Amino acid sequence: MKKVITYGTYDLLHYGHRRLLERAKALGDYLIVGVTSDDYDKSRGKINVKQSLIERMQGVRETGLADEIIVEEYEGQKIDDIKKYGVDVFAIGSDWLGKFDYLKEYCEVTYLDRTEGISSSDLRREENALNLGLVGNSANVDKVKKEAAFVDGLNVTEIRSDGSGFESLLEKVDAVYIYSRPEEHYEQIKKALNAGRHVLCETPLTMKKSQCDELFRLAEENGLVLMEALKTAFSTAYTRLLLLLKSGKIGEVISVDTTCTSMEDISGLTGDMLNERWNSICDWGPTALLPIFQILGTAPVSRRIISRRAAGTYDTFSKIDFVYERAVASAKVGKGVKSEGEMVITGTKGYVYVPAPWWKTDFFEVRYEDQSTNQRYFYQLEGEGIRYELVAFLHAVHGKHTNEEIDIDVTRAIASVMEAYGSGDGLYLLGETT
Repeated sequence: MKKVITYGTYDLLHYGHRRLLERAKALGDYLIVGVTSDDYDKSRGKINVKQSLIERMQGVRETGLADEIIVEEYEGQKIDDIKKYGVDVFAIGSDWLGKFDYLKEYCEVTYLDRTEGISSSDLRREENALNLGLVGNSANVDKVKKEAAFVDGLNVTEIRSDGSGFESLLEKVDAVYIYSRPEEHYEQIKKALNAGRHVLCETPLTMKKSQCDELFRLAEENGLVLMEALKTAFSTAYTRLLLLLKSGKIGEVISVDTTCTSMEDISGLTGDMLNERWNSICDWGPTALLPIFQILGTAPVSRRIISRRAAGTYDTFSKIDFVYERAVASAKVGKGVKSEGEMVITGTKGYVYVPAPWWKTDFFEVRYEDQSTNQRYFYQLEGEGIRYELVAFLHAVHGKHTNEEIDIDVTRAIASVMEAYGSGDGLYLLGETT
């Protein structure tokens, strides 16, 4: 029996896929089809796959061409599969010409001509087609624009480096990504929702919980998507970490400690000039608070904010402590101080260590008393997570799912901390610096 193997994502399976499978089938007596897993697709840059792994495998099964279907989960699996299944021919589309010549050491390699004029990427672009406007600091919106290029169907059509011309921008787009100063978010989001536009807004969504509640109600009433853009929440390693904790891998979580800092030169800046900048608690606070609220919940028994300010409301350092019924947490943030940007999650059986910068992690380790049982987990991260949140937003707009990565209660809890800082509720000041 002559065995043939081929691999693919098979998203939105179309005529071109079927023709390629037919050609592969004709090369032998038994066809094995490897369907790439969601995680492996992400590691290869395919982040906008519309169908789940199960749906894609079912699509291949329904062609009736595959004698066996397997899941491709990691780099280097092709060699393992060829050996495991006794494969005689490896077949792949001609757009990969030369890429898999290294497999000739193990079996025959054949590159098959692809059907011209049709692709899953084109189908996704046509179906998704969303015009997105960007508003905010030029450096920030430039980064978002760059990442949007990786998302099929998302067209960045308008950019505003500040809030000028916001109303005219809304007339030209289907949705907006707001990356302006936190104090401007509420009014801009409200205008966008009233204009019937979907909104993805950089965290913190608002500076007050009541504003947050009002905007989510408005979005629901108008049938619109309102999402908080907190890129860490969309990274593969971080989402896998949360699932691992839910499984009880380290027992009951009793402490979560996060640190996010960066250096910023504010020498010579005073008063209004300084307050025009994002302070530590707005810039880093939501990121540092995210795992605390997602792991321990959004209803702590008590909260205390300790800050060191340079002037006005600009804090160069803040420490936010929480007490829960059965756990504690601490978030340290700073712009003008430097510390190890790590995260440690303490449990009754072990702990999780996420090295700096933990908010952009592609690696974490589960550690135990017996170090020989420690386990490391690796997941590739592309674009700091921005492209992943853009994909999630696009899917939400098209009704594929709700915002699963950041629950509304978490967004509200973050806004509550911003409000407490602004009002001085539970705030202790270390004193102003010069």
